[in-house]
Amino acid sequence: MKIIEGNLDGVGLRIGIVAGRFNDLITSRLLEGARDGLVRHGVSEADITVVMVPGAFEIPVAARRCADSGAFDAIITLGAVIKGSTDHYEHVAGQAAAGIARVAAETGVPVIFEVLMTESIDQAIERAGTKAGNKGFDAAMAAIETARVLASLDHFVTPPE
Repeated sequence: MKIIEGNLDGVGLRIGIVAGRFNDLITSRLLEGARDGLVRHGVSEADITVVMVPGAFEIPVAARRCADSGAFDAIITLGAVIKGSTDHYEHVAGQAAAGIARVAAETGVPVIFEVLMTESIDQAIERAGTKAGNKGFDAAMAAIETARVLASLDHFVTPPE
């Protein structure tokens, strides 16, 4: 039996971060957590590219452009959709999630989904650096590990000549 696992060594990885500005109180904290996690695990600041878009709905198209560029080993998507009194929440959240998943499936580039979808601003704050930790930091760990898993899998599937 072979087990293929990743690791948290970010040295040499190139990471794109696509973040929505809407709900900036939350997304700025997620972005700082992601940057902190990447740098703490060896990703050079010079190898981190941040792309800011208006909101969660715009994240998939920017993530797709990043994935298609071939410039990134992984992409982290950050946003915050907070439920209000209308059904706008369901439409934005659902389309963002579906679009981001499609980018990963169609390009083969790891795209880490960390668009918070919460019932309240308090829940979002908890996930952006208080009680529940910083989900941006968690996304950085997932990006590094998934990029490493896929690199290992590439070597396993296509042995060197």
